Amino acid sequence: MSTAKHRMRDKKMRNQPINVTYSSQGSSHWRNGGGTPTGRGHDLSPHPWGHGSSHSGHAQGGGWVRGHQREGHGGYPQALPTHITASAFAKARAAEVNAMLMAVTKTTGSSHVFGGLPKHMRRRAMSHNTKRLPCRLRDMANNMAGQKMKKEQSKSKSRKARRRHGNMLLEFNRRQRKNLWLETHIWHAKRFHVVKRWGYCLGDRPTYKCYRACYRAMSSHCLLQDMSYYCCVELQGPGEQLLAALSKLTSKETGPTFAAAMCVSGRRQGSVVVYRAGQYPLQPLGPVTFLWRPTTQGRGGQEDQGSQGSTHRQLWIWAHPTMKTDLLPELQAVCQCSEAVLPPAPVDLPVPQPAPTPTLAPGPGAGPEAAQTSGSGSKRKWSSREPEAAGPPAKKLLGYSTISATTPVTWRSSTTGIVISDLTMEMVRYRLIGPLSHSVLTETLAPATHTDATGKSRPSPFWWPDHCRDDCNMSLHQQQAGVFNMLRGVYSTAEVPAGSVLGLTVDDPRLTLPNKRSKAVTWSYGTMPSVVSGVNEERRRELMLKGIPEPLSQSSLWDRSVRDNVTHNKMTDQEVNRLRNDVLVPGSRLPTPLQGRVPVLLVQQSGKSQGTEMGSWGAGWDLLLPKAWGMAFWVPLVYRGVRIGGLRMSLKHTQNKGEPHFPHDYPDCPAGARFQEEQEAELLAKFRRRPPAKRTNYIKHGCLAPFRCPWQQLVEEWELIVKEEEGGGGEDAVVPMEQEVTPPQSNFTVLRNRKSLRQLSAWCRPTSSKCQRARNPGSTPQLNRNVAASLLSSHGGSSLVWIRLSLVTKGQPEQHALVCVPTAEDLQLVRKEPGCTGPQEPLHTDHFKSRVKRPRKKDHNKPGTSSSSSANLTNPSSSCTSALTLGLWPEPLPSVTSHCSRVTLGWVTQGDFSLSAGCGEALGLLSLTGLLHTLLRQPDGQRGLVLLRNPGSLQYRFAKINIEV
Repeated sequence: MSTAKHRMRDKKMRNQPINVTYSSQGSSHWRNGGGTPTGRGHDLSPHPWGHGSSHSGHAQGGGWVRGHQREGHGGYPQALPTHITASAFAKARAAEVNAMLMAVTKTTGSSHVFGGLPKHMRRRAMSHNTKRLPCRLRDMANNMAGQKMKKEQSKSKSRKARRRHGNMLLEFNRRQRKNLWLETHIWHAKRFHVVKRWGYCLGDRPTYKCYRACYRAMSSHCLLQDMSYYCCVELQGPGEQLLAALSKLTSKETGPTFAAAMCVSGRRQGSVVVYRAGQYPLQPLGPVTFLWRPTTQGRGGQEDQGSQGSTHRQLWIWAHPTMKTDLLPELQAVCQCSEAVLPPAPVDLPVPQPAPTPTLAPGPGAGPEAAQTSGSGSKRKWSSREPEAAGPPAKKLLGYSTISATTPVTWRSSTTGIVISDLTMEMVRYRLIGPLSHSVLTETLAPATHTDATGKSRPSPFWWPDHCRDDCNMSLHQQQAGVFNMLRGVYSTAEVPAGSVLGLTVDDPRLTLPNKRSKAVTWSYGTMPSVVSGVNEERRRELMLKGIPEPLSQSSLWDRSVRDNVTHNKMTDQEVNRLRNDVLVPGSRLPTPLQGRVPVLLVQQSGKSQGTEMGSWGAGWDLLLPKAWGMAFWVPLVYRGVRIGGLRMSLKHTQNKGEPHFPHDYPDCPAGARFQEEQEAELLAKFRRRPPAKRTNYIKHGCLAPFRCPWQQLVEEWELIVKEEEGGGGEDAVVPMEQEVTPPQSNFTVLRNRKSLRQLSAWCRPTSSKCQRARNPGSTPQLNRNVAASLLSSHGGSSLVWIRLSLVTKGQPEQHALVCVPTAEDLQLVRKEPGCTGPQEPLHTDHFKSRVKRPRKKDHNKPGTSSSSSANLTNPSSSCTSALTLGLWPEPLPSVTSHCSRVTLGWVTQGDFSLSAGCGEALGLLSLTGLLHTLLRQPDGQRGLVLLRNPGSLQYRFAKINIEV
């Protein structure tokens, strides 16, 4: 036999059993367990191949030989074995069976299923089409094909997967060093256009079309927004000292202040515009919302404020992040809190392991974040070079993580006893807007279940068992749960009094997460369950009339210790999924662990409260949570069919309500001035990115400032106009067009005196064409020059008035549109033709066009390059022309009031087609002096009628002024 055949035979027979074995006495034993006597004609002697290889082609004695043998070379044994040994026989047969199974189950060298088919049944198409195989082999072929696909997929990863960081947790923490992420950032990043604003990464607008759907949600269902980027400042101290200090920042002329009776009790949330100490009506800082902690409270699990005095109070002030840098130093000054308290060193709190659920985690403190960190920490380069304490944090960053650990966030006063704490990002705040916001909350949240007070002597690591030991706390919780269940019978969110506060403790909403996304609906009185229908109808009416009682506004969320306990003991999503996997009936409610109780606060947000149109539109609820619980409540709310809105939808919400939006519509505040500068730079850069031939020439359209509103120059020019008229200049006296005004330091302010605004609202005579009622003319004095002069003297000529404009005919107002005074011919035209479009601005001449293009023509000619450079040295004005932009007026601006054919009154800050009113609406500011000057010269039937023109248009359109108070 050749060498190649020997190797092939050895490969095939390596697992075959040995045929014959020989004992030490020289007797032969057959492999099958039998034996024959040695008295045959030839003697059997042991052979070397008898113990090992059985594939030899020569047999010198008994045993297996291949093929037929010639004479003299031996042959097959003639006698059968006389006895069989059971053990040896079974062992021999077992070896043969194993060899046969191994030969059958082992695939061929090509590892194809159709290799087991006869050659006449094999087809080339079977390699890529398993349907050509017999039915008995298709499943095996599909499994092998799936394994190959998985292997190929793992080998060739996408570029995104290859570039993915090894430890995503540390990478996310690194990316938050400059701009902070909200807890819902990753959810928004997958579905929204994210912008970097005010030190945060915020969702601006969705990536899909949903503008009208979001409006329908605000009007008929619910819209959800994450407002956690708002800053919270906590004040603690004696109540008298707090009210005395805060009274310096507000004025009763603007409305209710921090000392309002309904707000001080803790039953209602208040809002107020804050000024610098003692500077009203000048130097405003911006609007804030505030919430007092109720004075009545339970004993167990809460701070004992009575030990520090009966007047010790606690206050939360919520402000926009751009306003925090101005508000916090002012609060420290009026409260005399100059002593900074260094934060304590961070202590790693152990996460306790609950006894009833031993299968949640392998050990105390084990979680997906810790496992991820421990598994990937050794792979990072910094772990081998730096000590463990100096490395990046192993946990997910929570709270205000962009500041240093040594930066103080608490200040105290030794004289007043007031303590100021910065609670930015210490709580999560969600806003639900719409008439069915209460239905979404009642379907998502469930009041916390009672815990049996067994083992009272043993302290619990969780806050809820200790809280349940006090009967007063449980009685208060039952009353709060009863009021919360009564909300299910309320038809609309607007039926609850504005600003009502309800404290509640709820179970983890992840335990009741539905399998499918559904839309929350309200319960009519006919379809109401028996549990809710049995509630007394008088109690529901009392709730809608008087609001939530004061004791029920208390919540454990006010206590820092409770918030920290709930944050550190939060169940991970992995543990919740394990509970969901272990439940016997899929879809049933999961058992509530001890750490699954969360204190929350529900604050009712008022809708449209000014004016007579669309009363209470946009009302909703604010949900306040401890930090780290953002996504645990966000996903269940989304599963109730709510729409999600971003920054742009917040702007549209305030626009439909007719209220100013901060900081866009507060030009007299420092944050509003900074926003106007940033917006001007952004719009100017966008304008310059367009080709010169595709830009709008604002000079020809008669628009001096298309990207900003020069308010200071406007009020100064109107004061000059009135003074010239009083000095005998005539009614048409205006500032000369060629006069260039250099604006000094800003000292204008927006009029917020409610009494004066009511007078102006009555003088503008809002018509009833847009569902408005005429006000009682007897409540306000008649407009004349003496009354107007007294109003101007009390507020000064450098005041602006917030207005809402409604277009009479078609048209869509835009941002920075001009609001102008109609002439006598314009009023006569609209009297004859009520549906007329309006006058048109004549086209202006661009005197800077040649100055902008001349240097560009010289640059193209090589011989003229030196002459143009010499011209710049001889002509000093040529250096200024290099900074000109085609289509824009250079600085300083000429007169903004008399630049066009109609005198300018003000500008529009927000403008769009209103889906609620069915016409174009705009919000803006007008000069108080110019408004009174215009109203005095208009007939009674046409008072409040002005002209509006977009920056890129020459067409004026008639609009009506509405001042809503």
